Amino acid sequence: MCGGRARWKLENETFNTLKNHGYNFEHNYGLGAKYLSMVFVALMMLAFLVDQAQQLSCTLFQSAWKKLGSKKALWEKIRALFDSMEMLYLAILHGYEKDRPRILWDDS
Repeated sequence: MCGGRARWKLENETFNTLKNHGYNFEHNYGLGAKYLSMVFVALMMLAFLVDQAQQLSCTLFQSAWKKLGSKKALWEKIRALFDSMEMLYLAILHGYEKDRPRILWDDS
């Protein structure tokens, strides 16, 4: 009984995170007759796995997450670095000049 409750709790917390914390998981993703919905679910679960691994092992990720206060804010900040995927692909295809970001250290 305790094992069943623990599994139920784990599943509920995982799906709650996927649905309400920026992954946009909806119940109907896996119910379609086409394979595309399952591909979306697989990609989302892969992104969730990478995110969980970073949360546990990457101190830079943990520090940035702590500073911004939420994962959603962190991902929005990361997305803001790129204007569009088209811009990213064109830069890869044709080359680009990269300016290194100037990191502002706070020694207080």
